[in-house]
Parts: sequence; C-alpha cells; structure tokens
Amino acid sequence: MKRRDIKRGGNMLEEYNIDELNPRRNPYAKKIKKPITINVSTETVEYFKTMSEETGIPYQVIINYYLDDCVKQKKKLQFV
Repeated sequence: MKRRDIKRGGNMLEEYNIDELNPRRNPYAKKIKKPITINVSTETVEYFKTMSEETGIPYQVIINYYLDDCVKQKKKLQFV
C-alpha cells in the first residue's frame, strides 16, 4: 500500500483494509434514543410545554425524563 507524508512528519495510509481494523462495540449504543411517532393529547403536550417554559428544558426532554422515571420506578398504570 502507498503511504503519503503528513505535515507533522507521520505517515498515513491512503487506503485502509477494514478487515484488519480492530472493531469495537459502541459503549454508548444502549443509551442512543430511538425516534418514534406517537399521538398525544393536546392537553398533555401543553402541560409539558408549560413545564418547558418554566425550566428552560425542551418539552421532549422532559417527557423522556418522565418516562425514564416510570421505567426506573417500575410504575404501572392503574386502569379504573
């Protein structure tokens, strides 16, 4: 493979053989958010938007925090 000189004096391959690289799993892959589309009542959206105005945190982030808390607390919805 050809090499070309870098300004700092090092060498860099013009091409890399992907098979020879040391692939690693992304340690943050489990923390990546998944975009979804859901239907939410106007009243609910307005509630979180009001919280957003009060806190300066985007309402989508507040909704995500709320849902994350439900998961961590293992909250169950009570149907009446």
